[in-house]
Amino acid sequence: MTTSLLLIIQIVLVIILVIAVLLQKSSSIGLGAYSGSNESVFGAKGPASFLAKTTFTIGFLFVANTIALGYMYSQNKQASVVDKLVEKNDVAAPAALPTVPAPTPKKESK
Repeated sequence: MTTSLLLIIQIVLVIILVIAVLLQKSSSIGLGAYSGSNESVFGAKGPASFLAKTTFTIGFLFVANTIALGYMYSQNKQASVVDKLVEKNDVAAPAALPTVPAPTPKKESK
């Protein structure tokens, strides 16, 4: 239950993180070109510092959630897959066969 919830949160964080990165201004402007005159909402510096802080926060939450997911999945998998495949049985191994000496090579006469 907990791992399913963390996995859903992880997917939502990824989508939000991608959107936050695409909204930031760069040399090619990205999707920030569509913001128009909404830059005054974020303050005098524009959305650059707001989006940078938001991206950092979402990135930090993403990394923390990833570590939590890794820990939860590793706790669920304490046993090896091989342990489930190998069945214990009480069948004794067959007795060893008597050894037969190897034939000696014959010398050819000339």
